[in-house]
Amino acid sequence: MEIVCESCQSKFRIADEKLPKDKTAFLKCPKCQNRISVPPPAKDPDESDPPGFEEDFFSFDEDESDGYDSSDKPFDFVEEEGKTALLCESDPMIKKTIKPVLDVLEYHITEVKNSREALKTMRYHSYDLIVVNEYFDAKNPDANGVLIYLERLNMSVRRNIFVAMITRRFRTMDNMVAFQKSVNMVVNVDNVADFDKILRRGMADSGLFYQAYKDCLD
Repeated sequence: MEIVCESCQSKFRIADEKLPKDKTAFLKCPKCQNRISVPPPAKDPDESDPPGFEEDFFSFDEDESDGYDSSDKPFDFVEEEGKTALLCESDPMIKKTIKPVLDVLEYHITEVKNSREALKTMRYHSYDLIVVNEYFDAKNPDANGVLIYLERLNMSVRRNIFVAMITRRFRTMDNMVAFQKSVNMVVNVDNVADFDKILRRGMADSGLFYQAYKDCLD
């Protein structure tokens, strides 16, 4: 959905599927701070949350019942040419290495503290890039809530997100593991120092892989 600020006429975009389904969302223009109200999109009767998650995992606190207010999350919607990245990593040393790379690549970065916050954030925004540690907020990496959510996303949404999984178990750029985990790229923690080169190569390979498919859609 394209959103136009009535005050400064700046244009922004936010994915329809990330808007509340039954309530008005309230956003603040990141340029002039004007309050913008966005009505809920038309409801798809066949749409449902991914199976395997309890409803409470996606619920909101009582003080949010009047609508979603992104005043404390300035990158929930950005200018049309802006790129966004979600960082799901608890290790401060790994974050210290990854964040400068994303800054150089001109991503607006959203950091989250746990899976619940990550899933809530993804509900309202389609990120171009998601970097997630397989142990992020999970003792069992095979039960990582963020990775499970991404695996069950509708493919029309998922194919537009590049997912890089940080791991201690698998080797960097292991394409078979990436396929099994439904991510685009695997990066071992021992190679995080080269995250810039690895990410650029992974995104280039992904772009070539999907190019033929995207050409067919045009």
